[in-house]
Amino acid sequence: MGLIELDQTLTDEQKAIRNEARRFFMNVWRPASIKLDKLADPRDVIAKNSIYWDVMRQTYQLGYHKMRMPKAVGGLELDAMTGVLVAEEEGYASADFAISLGCHGFPYNFALMSQKPELVEWVKAYCNDTEAKWTGCWAITEPDHGSDWILWQGENSSSPKVAPQVVATAEGNHYIINGQKSSWVSNGSIASHGALFVSFDRSMGMNACGIAIVPLDLPGISRGKPLNKIGQRALNQGEIFFDNVKVPKEYFFVTDPVMYRMIAEATLASANAGMGTVFTGLAAAAFDEALAYAKQRVQGGRPIIEHQSVKARIFEMFELVEASRALSRRVLAYARAGLPPALQYSIASKVFCTEAAFKVASMAMQIFGGYGTSKEFVIEKLFRDARAAMIEDGVNETLGLAAADKIADLI
Repeated sequence: MGLIELDQTLTDEQKAIRNEARRFFMNVWRPASIKLDKLADPRDVIAKNSIYWDVMRQTYQLGYHKMRMPKAVGGLELDAMTGVLVAEEEGYASADFAISLGCHGFPYNFALMSQKPELVEWVKAYCNDTEAKWTGCWAITEPDHGSDWILWQGENSSSPKVAPQVVATAEGNHYIINGQKSSWVSNGSIASHGALFVSFDRSMGMNACGIAIVPLDLPGISRGKPLNKIGQRALNQGEIFFDNVKVPKEYFFVTDPVMYRMIAEATLASANAGMGTVFTGLAAAAFDEALAYAKQRVQGGRPIIEHQSVKARIFEMFELVEASRALSRRVLAYARAGLPPALQYSIASKVFCTEAAFKVASMAMQIFGGYGTSKEFVIEKLFRDARAAMIEDGVNETLGLAAADKIADLI
């Protein structure tokens, strides 16, 4: 490998956890991800007999789903840097499994914030789960709403024209929910529970939003077919429809507009920081694939690593990976340390690292030449998986504008 560990502050325990994580993810996640990627119908990815569920069961049994959860609810409560190291290894092996696992935890992280007894019991059930039955999704994106769900600001934010489509209407001790979440909801086709973002009053635009934890087997909830997409195919995505769904008010833990904006910003900061780390891992994987191939592929009577153009490309990839690792580690460790959100830094990590991952994967494919386009080599999958990252969890261009606004506010 051309990459070494520069952080000399890591403990022996942190290194051991990272090394074990790499073994598991590379031996279990990587081959399963490749198999699922080759399935023509995304419905087969989540079928009852799919290897997806075998992988998730093993992942839950090892406790990777509950690393950040407090010990009081059955979690492992690992430190922030250990979580960063594991996230890198997840992305190195399989970005699609990494995102799917992260989304499984979304509703339960929110439920933990509520402190309401029933929701806390759900968190405990999630932490104690070894069969991957307690799964989750971040149900926010809608047919007419993507990045603007969280990032919409300014004088037009109160306009009904920008209001969310899914609406919760108070009725006694319940809310009645109607509307649709779009086909881009990660795990939307399989989640048992969703962190559901809603509007309470469409006439107020984005200024009357809330968040609920909703069991997705309630009467009136249905799913669309899984999305058939170019990459990250082990990550199933799909629509969720709400038709007069009756949800107890205690399932709503954010109903105040001010609190909503605070939680929404913290959520985006955490998610973007995680994306930066996962795709740093993918970039490192693409780099390692290219370097190994360049050492054994012979052209002009010698390994292509001896050709100057290839050497120059390898070094540029090396720079991008190490720059991504330096930024993403600091940002994710900060985001998971319980400190106030630093959204501009999380966005910088997400944007820089996902674009670096795509560039590194593209350069790696170029080093492979024609073989890089063949499904016989994992590099073409890494390339496709990296491309989606510049769109999901907020389109990079829109995120950059939001970060610029945050930076301007600090001046």
